[in-house]
Amino acid sequence: MNKLFTALFLLVSCVVVQAQELISPDKNLKLKFSLTSDGTPTYELNYKNKAVIKTSRLGIETKDVPSFLNGFTVTKTENATFDETWSPVWGEQKNIRNNYNELLVTLAQKSVKDRFIRIRFRLFNDGLGFRYEFPEQENLAYFIIKEEKTEFAMAGDHKAFWLPGDFDTQEYSTVTSNLSEIRGKMKGAVTQNASQQTFSDTGVQTPLMLKSKDGLYINIHEAALVDYSCMSLDLDDKNFVFHSFLTPDAVGDKGYMQAPTQSPWRTIVVSDKAADILASKLILNLNEPTKYKDVSWIKPVKYVGVWWEMITGKSTWAYNDLTSVKLGETDYSKTKPNGKHAANTAHVKEYIDFASKHGFDAVLVEGWNEGWEDWFGKSKDYVFDFVTPYPDFDVKELHRYAASKNVKMMMHHETSGSIRNYERHMDKAYQFMVDNGYNSVKSGYVGDIIPRGEYHYGQWTNNHYLYAITKAAEYKIMVNAHEAVRPTGLSRTYPNLIGNEAARGTEYESFGGNNPDHTTILPFTRLMGGPMDYTPGIFQTKVSAYNPDNNSFIHTTLVKQLALYVTMYSPLQMAADLPETYNKHLDAFQFIKDVAIDWDQTNILEAEPGDFITIARKAKGKDEWFVGGITDENARVGNVNFDFLPKGKTYEAIIYADGKDAHYETNPQSYQIKKVKVTSKTKLKQQMAPGGGFAISVKEISK
Repeated sequence: MNKLFTALFLLVSCVVVQAQELISPDKNLKLKFSLTSDGTPTYELNYKNKAVIKTSRLGIETKDVPSFLNGFTVTKTENATFDETWSPVWGEQKNIRNNYNELLVTLAQKSVKDRFIRIRFRLFNDGLGFRYEFPEQENLAYFIIKEEKTEFAMAGDHKAFWLPGDFDTQEYSTVTSNLSEIRGKMKGAVTQNASQQTFSDTGVQTPLMLKSKDGLYINIHEAALVDYSCMSLDLDDKNFVFHSFLTPDAVGDKGYMQAPTQSPWRTIVVSDKAADILASKLILNLNEPTKYKDVSWIKPVKYVGVWWEMITGKSTWAYNDLTSVKLGETDYSKTKPNGKHAANTAHVKEYIDFASKHGFDAVLVEGWNEGWEDWFGKSKDYVFDFVTPYPDFDVKELHRYAASKNVKMMMHHETSGSIRNYERHMDKAYQFMVDNGYNSVKSGYVGDIIPRGEYHYGQWTNNHYLYAITKAAEYKIMVNAHEAVRPTGLSRTYPNLIGNEAARGTEYESFGGNNPDHTTILPFTRLMGGPMDYTPGIFQTKVSAYNPDNNSFIHTTLVKQLALYVTMYSPLQMAADLPETYNKHLDAFQFIKDVAIDWDQTNILEAEPGDFITIARKAKGKDEWFVGGITDENARVGNVNFDFLPKGKTYEAIIYADGKDAHYETNPQSYQIKKVKVTSKTKLKQQMAPGGGFAISVKEISK
């Protein structure tokens, strides 16, 4: 009997050592960590007793040292609980709760004496984050990653909202399909881009949004991407298991590591309510607090710009029609202007006047600097110097004029992918901005990366993006990076990162158009990691009105363009259309003027990825609310329950609605504006046209 008891005790002890469980604070999520018989780390995740992630392997395959794959034993486990409330510099919420239970597992490998790693799990009420940690130790210093071997085993053939996996671009239209259909739809999903490199017939990008047949919404992404390659996912479509797939460098390696170090967090946000996915702050919570002591200079920005007229083809970035120029050698004063160059002093002053009249913070001007004649597709190293204006762009005069109107100029730095060149000029370029009154910059990385062979999302390039942000902070400059790696919550740590592109934005409406469901998906995918500079506000939905040779049109109604200022969160808001168009619709334009750019509170009223979203937000420091609702190509009724309003108060709601005959294809500019009184007891049903929406401003009625 004693022997039997001893045997049972040892068996139980072995199980306890080799298997660990972690429960979320609200008890809805359960994580199980264990080792297989060969010492391979695994995890599984359940939500309300439904499988989110089935048993999935963990590990890192290396090139130059023994891999971190198997042969592990658990030498130590540590549990912790954390609960705090913090306030972002800007954001969707004034206060964010960061509450999780943590499991830290220390793993040793018998095959490598005295070598160990750690896997840290944090389980929140809204999901899981975990990462690999490599502490400083005698037998682990430098190593090269061949591939990360993290798995995400799905519990079924889920509905997925996916983009083709690519090392260079996220600018694809989202495909909605079952996991089993990805392989068959991949070829059609890969459309032409200025720079692209796909890697698999079943490779997809993160953030990846999924919906299970039993009603779970699952989002897979990463947090705190620092000194590491961006992760994509490669699907085993027979077993529905996603495998991590890191972006390689020019020689095929996927990471150069030096202990102590760690991977980014792998994140899984999950709920049985779609709205909870949009409300999640898990990714932000997994990032470090801000590294800046002074953040007073970081402020949300509402702007207009000399941009859309170039995108449509009405105007040009280039000063002349030459096909080859050399900076410092080409004498632009002796070249013939093409007559369509938009970034000229007189024209920019018109935008400054418009911004000043309507209370906008800044004016973006693209195409102001020498070099735009042959900037694209030439793999040109010395492509821009970021300080030398064209002859018709008077920097000093525009600085003076803008300052006299209480308007800031927003800088534009297109790099054409030549990162070496940008870093060579960065200090001088940022100082030029300071000297001339610019406190924010839109940077761009269009085209293949130089050094040649590097990709947009590799470790080296990701380090550049962060270098640009931290260097900008030295000059108190805010950064809006386009064509850069998708955000992973780093704006918490570096809040001068006020925006990114990293997806198909409004410019694609001029390149054939975005699908009507595009903006009903982006908040569930691209925006999970941080805000996007989507550049909405297009009122003239027929591009041919600006350029007779361009037959593209905006796949939304005018009112949906208003709603995007609420549903597509960003502290960087552009009114992207031309001033002369806004002057024709000043009644609708009033919403863009009124809508806030920083928030105390956000309520997700209703949502379904690919179909509809309705969001209400409270303006920072004001008793003012703004509501936005959008739909896909289908007409719908949006439901607004005003129970988020304080009880006992009466408000005036200005409703901007699609007209009865509105349709994104046939009658997009049909709209109506009405005023109604609302209280916390009011419930509104608002009709939305195909490709349409509604926008509401809500202000307290003074007694």
